[in-house]
Amino acid sequence: MNMTMEQRITLHGFNNLTKTLSFNMYDICYSKTKAEREAYLSYIDEQYNADRLTQILRHVAEIIGAHVLNVAKQDYVPQGASVTMLVSEGPVMEVPTEALEESPGPLPNSVVIQMDKSHITVHTYPEYHPDEGICTFRADIDVSTCGEISPLKALNYLISSFDTDIMTIDYRVRGFTRDIHGHKLFIDHEIGSIQNYIPDEIKSLYDMIDVNVYQEHIFHTKCRLKNFDLNNYLFGYTREALSAEEEKAIIENLKWEMDEIFYGKNIP
Repeated sequence: MNMTMEQRITLHGFNNLTKTLSFNMYDICYSKTKAEREAYLSYIDEQYNADRLTQILRHVAEIIGAHVLNVAKQDYVPQGASVTMLVSEGPVMEVPTEALEESPGPLPNSVVIQMDKSHITVHTYPEYHPDEGICTFRADIDVSTCGEISPLKALNYLISSFDTDIMTIDYRVRGFTRDIHGHKLFIDHEIGSIQNYIPDEIKSLYDMIDVNVYQEHIFHTKCRLKNFDLNNYLFGYTREALSAEEEKAIIENLKWEMDEIFYGKNIP
């Protein structure tokens, strides 16, 4: 059911729709030696430890208007971290009509929304190839809410919180709610693409592919950084330290790695 901003629906009870944003980001790096790779992982572990991730998730909660009920966080050995945050509804206020429009960025600070049975999680996965010098850092974030407002409102902040070469973003609306006549509503806002929640200056940096299943309210967008500057992918040194043969081989390995991650398959 498509609804315009003029069609304000009176619901029977609470809005039971569950809206879930899954955000995966990848940072890719090349280092020559095992010691350098381990140094890169230590750097990533420090940059994105459980305390830093908790700060990011708390800000996400602020953006979507949630009250934090409980935080569980853990740093792992040898690397990686997790944070799980249980959040609840805030004081009930009138939600402005613009909150249902496709527009980038967080909601105004004055907006507090009604949510229940909601959570925000993040898990990190630093790793490296045993032979080829490739290191990858992946962060998986899920923002799942019940209520009127989509967690997509926090997407811009999440993108800006990580150094991202490749992003995979999924958004899905599950369940249903009812109007006062008992008629089921399986979605309560218009959405054509996740890209509509990403500002133009960010979109201009990435090649993007959409795979959407509109009838199932499933939206999927993959993003890959357009510009390739080798110096941004070297840890501890610059391309000036490389021979022409080394530089060519490293670029080939990095782009191969990025292709496989972006397309989700091994490329022979």
